[in-house]
Amino acid sequence: MLQNLGRLSGRVSRTVLDAVLPPRCLKCGDILSQAQGLCPDCWRKLTWLGAPCCACCGQPFPFDAGAESLCGACLQKRPAYDRARAVFRYDDESRDLVIGLKHADRTESVPALAGWMSRAGAVLLESTELIVPVPLHWTRLASRRFNQAALLAQAIGRTAKLPVLPEALCRRRATRSQGHLGRLARFRNVKGAIAVAERQAVAVTNRRILLIDDVITTGATVESAAKALISAGARNVDVLALAKVVRAD
Repeated sequence: MLQNLGRLSGRVSRTVLDAVLPPRCLKCGDILSQAQGLCPDCWRKLTWLGAPCCACCGQPFPFDAGAESLCGACLQKRPAYDRARAVFRYDDESRDLVIGLKHADRTESVPALAGWMSRAGAVLLESTELIVPVPLHWTRLASRRFNQAALLAQAIGRTAKLPVLPEALCRRRATRSQGHLGRLARFRNVKGAIAVAERQAVAVTNRRILLIDDVITTGATVESAAKALISAGARNVDVLALAKVVRAD
């Protein structure tokens, strides 16, 4: 009885709130009929990622080559992580969603973004034992006031009912912004910069970990983080991101 009353109260509260502050599209700002994140027009403009894709890094394929097929890059050198998946392609249409959260304090977008990530990473979540976000250096965290990967990780963890360890990883040194660096420079920039925090080493040992980041560009950051977790004793590491830069190949 009390549980039913609680649900009813929650629905009434949401209805009143939507009447006062109606949900809006996260991209264009148009009023939505329900809190679903995007209007139909903006939804269609995004390139949503999924199968068929590389079984390892998630690079999309133009045709179905088989569930275990790998892209050329992963055939040449397999990443430290087992599997990586992302919600949509990082391009001109999706950039404002990512940048809005990262640099414009659009934290109200987290529930919708995390929901999309949970669906895109459903197979990864099935075997996950612990969720860990990619860390920020303390100087960058102080200026930004929050770690966007940690916010996404916590929201995904609540939905999936999985533990989240926001401080499992740390940045040993402040790295240059990756934005204008080439592929090799990005890997050099983060090499050895990410480590498992000493007090969290036991917590990651022999665990199946899902690493959360906002964007996979070259994969340098998640590669560095995955190596740190594996070196500390993690059983395996999967990666789930909001967006991914799709290679031309």
